[in-house]
Amino acid sequence: MGEEDVYTNDGTVDIHKKPADRRKTGKWKACRFILGNECCERLAYYGMSTNLVNFLQKRLNQGNVTASNNVTNWSGTCYITPLIGAFLADAYMGRYWTIASFSIIYVMGMTLLTLSAAVPGLKPRCVDDKCYPTTGNAAVCFVALYMIALGTGGIKPCVSSFGADQFDETDEAERKKKSSFFNWFYLSINIGALIASSVLVWIQMNVGWDWGFGIPAVAMALAIGFFFSGSKLYRLQKPGGSPLTRIAQVIVAAFRKMNIKVPADKSLLYETVDTECVIQGSRKLEHTDELRFFDKAAVETPTEQTKGPVNPWRLCTVTQIEELKSIIRMLPVWASGIVFATVYSQMSTMFVLQGNTMDQHMGPHFEIPSASLSLFDTLSVIFWAPVYDQVIVPLARRYTGHERGFTQLQRMGIGLVISIIAMVVAGILEVIRLDYVRKNNYYDLKYIPMSIFWQVPQYFLIGCAEVFTFIGQLEFFYDQAPDAMRSMCSALSLTTVALGNYLSTLLVTIVTDVTTRNGKLGWIPDNLNRGHLDYFYWLLAILSLLNFIVYLWIASRYTYKKATGRAH
Repeated sequence: MGEEDVYTNDGTVDIHKKPADRRKTGKWKACRFILGNECCERLAYYGMSTNLVNFLQKRLNQGNVTASNNVTNWSGTCYITPLIGAFLADAYMGRYWTIASFSIIYVMGMTLLTLSAAVPGLKPRCVDDKCYPTTGNAAVCFVALYMIALGTGGIKPCVSSFGADQFDETDEAERKKKSSFFNWFYLSINIGALIASSVLVWIQMNVGWDWGFGIPAVAMALAIGFFFSGSKLYRLQKPGGSPLTRIAQVIVAAFRKMNIKVPADKSLLYETVDTECVIQGSRKLEHTDELRFFDKAAVETPTEQTKGPVNPWRLCTVTQIEELKSIIRMLPVWASGIVFATVYSQMSTMFVLQGNTMDQHMGPHFEIPSASLSLFDTLSVIFWAPVYDQVIVPLARRYTGHERGFTQLQRMGIGLVISIIAMVVAGILEVIRLDYVRKNNYYDLKYIPMSIFWQVPQYFLIGCAEVFTFIGQLEFFYDQAPDAMRSMCSALSLTTVALGNYLSTLLVTIVTDVTTRNGKLGWIPDNLNRGHLDYFYWLLAILSLLNFIVYLWIASRYTYKKATGRAH
């Protein structure tokens, strides 16, 4: 076996910074530690976030709109902070050390949140189910929540990419396994979420918030243990320097050469002559004909040809220019995920509030908390992820001829359609529920005699949509990202969830403002029996349909990237 066969060709190194030996590192033997880490971390995250809207209502005395907006604002921040972690990972620290460092902040936040629910003085004083929170109680709670938001910012954009790094993209056999990794990665997320939405939510509602938050804190500590246990087996991509600096260099160089004509023969554009790329951890990218203005940055002037060292603010390589083009091409696809994320965010807000009004009994003695119904979303993902990988892909492959069954964009589009159906189903249920309230004059009844399990179809459909859209998105942003910008692009994909949550907050705020004028109760009052939550669901269904139509146009015009050569 020659040296070419022993070491990976994608530029990865082991924990000791030596070239990664493909026999001793990476692949599934390393991924089991990453999947274990992700399962525990997601159990911790969903264990405290799934039922957060009820915690804010019951312990901090917040109304439906305030609690819902606080949850979506916080959740949105959890998906914005990955931009910080991703930048540090790609530019300076690498994915391994970024995950390790931010995990410490995460555990500190989880510990403080547990203390805010358990320690007298930090937790609100409660008498007969009525709590009297002070400003200090609320402050401690929100400091803990936003520490968690910062901690998760270093983990979210790096873990999926770090797992994918364990498979050498230049090796055909390993490349095929990488597609399966994303499915199993998402499955591990949902196993953690399943335990959180069933066991932990029940503990929070029936045993206490101290235990309900304490167990997720322990789970996060276990997640760190899993992660470090696999250190010797990991393949690490070397940080390639600041991706934002490289993007800025292309823009500056192109504008400096605005009046220079790009040669018809693209082989005359500047690129390093050796097979390796000058950017750490990256392969060269082939030239594309789109966005030709930026090609000016790679045109060599006579003075640059005779001078010695290249000034990157005046002359950039084709690969550097194609990095920028790749990001610009991805932006419309990225934007189309925002409305989908808005629909997804309803599971932790409006679906829970809708469920709060319904009969939660399972048999004569046991009640299921409304937030626990998100376990049907999780069960849906756990069902569909392996079915997609083992059944749908082989079937689709026969008809499409594509090695993954569907292209990533086709897969995401199918999920968008399913999300529209989910909102229609949720709207229909609310129409039926309100009709039942009207017919029986149940307006002031806390729980109407209508089983909460009528909500199961809308949760199950969103789970199915996730398998297509979110996993497709994970794979798309990893594959289409330039090699040295993968954490940044994974973070970019996560910001769709952030903006989806913020859009939900904006929509709820606007809807509440408009519909409560002239003394009206509005669509989403504290007593939903007197509101029109169904109108809000119809609004989301219409926005989702319009979004899908735009997405079809975007997807039909997208050009996939092509990489060549070896990584440096």
